[in-house]
Amino acid sequence: MSKQIILATIALAIVFASHAQQYGTLKDSRDGRVYKTVKIGAQEWMAENLNAERFRNGDIIPDAKTKEEWEKAGKNKQPVWCYYDNDKVNGEKYGKLYNWYAITDKRQLAPAGMRIASSEDWDSVINQLGGLTKAGSNLKNITGWSDKDGVNGTNASGFCAMPGGEREHDGEFNFLGSWGVWWTSTRDANRSNWFLIISSSNYDIFWKSSDFLNDGYSVRCIKN
Repeated sequence: MSKQIILATIALAIVFASHAQQYGTLKDSRDGRVYKTVKIGAQEWMAENLNAERFRNGDIIPDAKTKEEWEKAGKNKQPVWCYYDNDKVNGEKYGKLYNWYAITDKRQLAPAGMRIASSEDWDSVINQLGGLTKAGSNLKNITGWSDKDGVNGTNASGFCAMPGGEREHDGEFNFLGSWGVWWTSTRDANRSNWFLIISSSNYDIFWKSSDFLNDGYSVRCIKN
């Protein structure tokens, strides 16, 4: 084994050890799933994407497996979720993708004691980690980002952001491994919903404001 590989292995071990001390846990009473949590400044975030298939009251959220099911749900303004490519293995790694109607349903998608992060919540953590052009590196996981440029992050925050891709309104899947896209709970005065993108090709974070209510994105929750 080369000296460079040994040094890289030691460096990764130090990173993981330092982050392990930061993590807490949250048990979701709906399904017993245990999520990692991490404190960043005054905020406590889930350190992985949401993977729930029930609302807080116990009602089941439909799994839209086919393109037709996904597109129909959007047109009818109904909440749905899916795994990327409808593959449960992707779900365990990246969590579920949800449409806007699942995000905003009054039955509440977030686990008890938490809420879906707003644009203000994201603004706060981004500012703490260096702003839009620097925070991406501190949020992104140290492995798993696999675009042509192969830019992983330092994960200095312990946030473990992963590139779970997205699902378009017509049911097509895109960008697994190269984009992480997260809903916020925020809509502005023009009724545009806000969501956030981290790209693997650089460390920049991009805010988007458009009426893509029928798309499927990942979800991060924050402690109330």
